[in-house]
Amino acid sequence: MTQENLSMTIGGKSVDTAARLDVRNPATGEIFAQVPDAGETELDAAIAAARAAFPAWRDTPWAERAEIVSRIGDTIAANAAELSAMLTREQGKPGEQAQFEVMAAAQWCQATATLTLPDREIEAGPGRRQITRHVPIGVVAGISPWNFPVVLSIWKIAPALLAGNTLVLKPSPFTPMTVLRIGELVRGFVPAGVLNVITGGDALGPMMTAHPGFDKVSFTGSTATGRRVMQSAAPTLKRLTLELGGNDAAIVLPDVDIAETAQKLFWSAFTNSGQVCVATKRAYVHEDIYDRFRDALAEVVAAMPMGDGSQQGVALGPIQNRPQYDRVKELVRDCEAQGHRLIQGAAPEGEGYFVPATLVDNPPEDSRIVQEEQFGPVLPLMKFTSIEEALAKANASDMGLAGTVWSKDAEAALRVAECMETGSVWINEGLALSPFAAFGGRKQSGIGVENGVEGLMAYTEPQTFLIAQ
Repeated sequence: MTQENLSMTIGGKSVDTAARLDVRNPATGEIFAQVPDAGETELDAAIAAARAAFPAWRDTPWAERAEIVSRIGDTIAANAAELSAMLTREQGKPGEQAQFEVMAAAQWCQATATLTLPDREIEAGPGRRQITRHVPIGVVAGISPWNFPVVLSIWKIAPALLAGNTLVLKPSPFTPMTVLRIGELVRGFVPAGVLNVITGGDALGPMMTAHPGFDKVSFTGSTATGRRVMQSAAPTLKRLTLELGGNDAAIVLPDVDIAETAQKLFWSAFTNSGQVCVATKRAYVHEDIYDRFRDALAEVVAAMPMGDGSQQGVALGPIQNRPQYDRVKELVRDCEAQGHRLIQGAAPEGEGYFVPATLVDNPPEDSRIVQEEQFGPVLPLMKFTSIEEALAKANASDMGLAGTVWSKDAEAALRVAECMETGSVWINEGLALSPFAAFGGRKQSGIGVENGVEGLMAYTEPQTFLIAQ
């Protein structure tokens, strides 16, 4: 086991703990490092540091805050090689995809730093003015997940700091290292207490969401955990942003270029081995092209090498952690027990958490693989006859995060997309997120939005002044 000697950042200083948290390489299952395992003492210290730093940071001119947020992005980009290698080792994704995530995080900082929230002034009647401005909420708890630990942490860091809040950020205990390292790298120029990064096991998250020292919680994770976050935040009415699960549907119309669309839909479903909240989780394909489309997609699956993300040429990595690996394997076993036809690629054998890329050929609508979010490299394909049928099935979910529509006729596809009950819909592409576009879920896929002006506003409260002249 190697020791990375990474430390938490609290009040601008390096903080360690006697308790340690093991970090495993999901490609091998082996523990390769340890990081601090924070408890109540460290959490209280981080909140106190953030609370002490808040007044001065709130009063720092917007342009100066923007410069620091942009500089965080510059620092991430300058250290991309180190950060992406660390990310591959702890998360499992192939090196090129890790590099893409790190650079996307850098660009997200730089783009978010260009946003503003100007005061809005209107006439409120003769001799009276009304001014509404957006003021920071206070001290924010950020809890980020293990599938995209770097970029989804930046989704919290950049808008929270730009808006004038201070932040205590906790990455997933499965992927703590790269975010800890970013905290170390920015200590020299982010004012002490403005950004605090702490790590810990399963007990730390509930401690944070229940702690009265936080004014807002921004959480990315499963719907089940999101419900518990909402419950624990209720006694103090903390503001919430919850980006939760999705069972995202694709609708493939009969006029598509089959080979081209199969290639694109593969990456919409299997990027990061399906461990993407907005990945295509179920695909409805028109019956006229179903067999040809399934076979074309099967060819793509067969051609994609799976293995250790640190090796050259690998397209798909492992499931990130053992509990999720066990869950995905159990869903595959259920498909086998129900007699569903599986079309599978190759996967390495050994102690790593590898599940082969798998297509499930036209399972019934009430099967578990259709009704549940798999969050892994398993995609059910179902036939449909009419658009109305496809939309009814796509919308028959308690989740509503994202969806895709595929057609040569973009206007026809847009008409279908407008009927999907999701926060985002992509036409002829997938996973196309932007720092300038609002992103959020409907139904049980979340509360609030991230990114864009709307996501920035979520880290503020409106304050209105009425002035009699």
